[in-house]
Amino acid sequence: MTRLLLIGPPGAGKGTQAERLSAAFGIPAISTGDIFRFNVKNETELGKLAKSFMDRGEYVPDSVTNDLVRDRLSHDDAKQGFLLDGYPRTADQVAELDDILGAAGTSLDAVVLITADTDEVVRRLLDRAVKQGRADDTEDVIRHRLAVYEEQTEPLVADYSSRNLVVAIDGLGAIEEVTDRILAALAERNVSPRV
Repeated sequence: MTRLLLIGPPGAGKGTQAERLSAAFGIPAISTGDIFRFNVKNETELGKLAKSFMDRGEYVPDSVTNDLVRDRLSHDDAKQGFLLDGYPRTADQVAELDDILGAAGTSLDAVVLITADTDEVVRRLLDRAVKQGRADDTEDVIRHRLAVYEEQTEPLVADYSSRNLVVAIDGLGAIEEVTDRILAALAERNVSPRV
């Protein structure tokens, strides 16, 4: 059983690495975006509640997000481990995740922190914006989003670092190289894929 948390700025290749780690460890990659989309599409009670906030242009409250994650982690495919991407985002969500895992008698094995040079991330995101026709993704908007990311994740990284869970990995380079770096760093902590 492997329970991982993946943290990284937009444009650092987090989604790609989540897929690769999910395959390597044989665990589901669970992103809060996917959880929201699934529940809204399938009109679950939690999905309807989340949609009511989203339709008003409001943030979905922590309590609803926590319930969605708690529900997702109770599914059979997550009982043997998981990789969380996009949750937790706040100190309250960290405490909630601790409660969810504690109730199951488990805890996180590691927090993979993907780092990347800001200018390179901005270049990647500007390139992606052009390819996807996102005219609103200007350099100023992207730099602001990265600053917000840093501000929001700093307390989480500090908390998990104090528990000796953080594995910081340079996210720049070939996809395979980054995956190899992550797997090597996790192996040093006795967190290895099932053979």
